[in-house]
Amino acid sequence: MTDATRPRRRRSAPEVRAEEIVLAARELFAEQGIAHTSTKDVAERAGVARGLVYYYFPDKDALVDAVLEGYVAEFVEAVHAWDAAREPGNIDKALVDCVAMFRTHLRSVDPLRDDLQRAEHTGLYNRFLDRAVRAVVECVEATTVEAYAARHQVRIEHVPETFYVLVYGLVGLARNCPEVDDAVLVTIVRQALHLEGARADSE
Repeated sequence: MTDATRPRRRRSAPEVRAEEIVLAARELFAEQGIAHTSTKDVAERAGVARGLVYYYFPDKDALVDAVLEGYVAEFVEAVHAWDAAREPGNIDKALVDCVAMFRTHLRSVDPLRDDLQRAEHTGLYNRFLDRAVRAVVECVEATTVEAYAARHQVRIEHVPETFYVLVYGLVGLARNCPEVDDAVLVTIVRQALHLEGARADSE
């Protein structure tokens, strides 16, 4: 049974309420920053008592983690969608589309950029980035890499580690040097994965 045909599990009222709290926190973090958002603010935005927020999230750090996990889940979902839409053999288009998707999801986190780059949030940002990169790498390894390996020789060793370094590096480059051209990012991916000799019509 595929994900598309698998029956959706009915969410319970507590699950829905927790999602509403996370959504409220996400909106407020984007509007006024993590540091300037209190649990009381989140409760008011979600229309619940502050005690209910603490029931689901014992402290503000847990709430921040839940918001960031949402960004990670969206990134992984986008990778799945990109992989499903790939044209077999059209490596150039796959790379260009991948970089575009990558840019889109970096921009989605931009409202939190200043907060996450504050010195006091260094640990939080590093934890978030590590989770995001690991989740994306696991997704790519199970889908794209497996499909590519069925038709081509994978010409790199230590595949998960290589992708981890590559994705981590691309995030840093794209966020710190947003003016870098997409064509440069595509070239970097080709070089890192030894795709420079792959032909678009080879599958």
